[in-house]
Amino acid sequence: MIYLMLCLHVPRARLDSRIEQRPAAGRARLTSEHGERAATLFQGEDSVSTSMAVFGLSQTEEAIYRHFLRNPGTSDDDIHLLLEISPHQARESVNRLCAVGVLSRTESNLLSAVSPETAVDRLTELRLRELHKEFEHVIRSRHLVSELRTEQGPKAVAPHGVERLQSLPQIRNRIDDLAFFAREEILSVEPHTALTPENISRARRLDQRCLRRGVRMRSVVRKEALEHPPTLDYLRELAAQGAVIRVAEDVSERILVYDRRAALVPRDPADTTRGALLAHEEGLVASIVALFEKIWDQAEDLSGSVDGQAGADDGPGPGDIERRVLQWMCQGHKDEIGARALGISIRTYRRHVAELLRLLGASSRPHAALVARERGWI
Repeated sequence: MIYLMLCLHVPRARLDSRIEQRPAAGRARLTSEHGERAATLFQGEDSVSTSMAVFGLSQTEEAIYRHFLRNPGTSDDDIHLLLEISPHQARESVNRLCAVGVLSRTESNLLSAVSPETAVDRLTELRLRELHKEFEHVIRSRHLVSELRTEQGPKAVAPHGVERLQSLPQIRNRIDDLAFFAREEILSVEPHTALTPENISRARRLDQRCLRRGVRMRSVVRKEALEHPPTLDYLRELAAQGAVIRVAEDVSERILVYDRRAALVPRDPADTTRGALLAHEEGLVASIVALFEKIWDQAEDLSGSVDGQAGADDGPGPGDIERRVLQWMCQGHKDEIGARALGISIRTYRRHVAELLRLLGASSRPHAALVARERGWI
């Protein structure tokens, strides 16, 4: 009982009184088991902003950490009495906090909490490592595909290794699957001269997911596509994220190849509404890859094609106030902070933001920042 008298400087009677006066809801909250940790990770943004549960700490662990922030260099002998939890739970919580590096124990067996900055950095790194391991575990689940394919029966894929995809939803679902499981390289030839906002939104989700995993991406587009600002901006966005894009004067082929193991082509190149063919047979895929490489060799880099028309494509640059708004916007500040720094109303600030998005042909602020850097505006 030395801890309560010397470290907290609170007589036992007063401590009992404080514990007794604590609301029942508060006591129940502190005695929650570690299993609550996972559930609190999925609560709303407001609760996460004031709770360390987002880092994987239980409410008990957070309460102990906060206690030692207020009382550094003290013992944990009777911490279970203060928090009204079992000695076993208190011991486990303290041991875990020491293991993750947010509590430190001295040679005299006293505990202190590391600084909040250090604690958040360590917990963030630990949580990201855990999430990365989970992500890798999911990625390695590709072997389940073969097992699940057997559940479809022998008619799922034709004997000669070609799937016939009839409807647009069916084609999109297969593209989603192929993109998700791609590990090495995606090759594509896009004969379209312009992409609709819906096309760009759908493609961005798949392309960014692949590029983040380190999948190489090589694409050939028609030169006319560069004359469509939203399409050009999206191509620049992909190039900035690591995709290699080339431009051909005239291409009519529509090709998608995944890891050189599966190739998707239109069933009728003149009428894409008739569906698509997905080839798995090695010889067919090799022939389609050879066609892609031929088109690739005859195309030129996107940067070379764009440089020749940069002045015309980029349009007018921003004014002085818009350039300053752009700088604040790209730094991720809230509108209120940017408007106050520039001495303008928030309504005027947001009007300048809207004008910048229009000038850049961007669909979002992050997209605008990317295009602005491409054009040298910031």
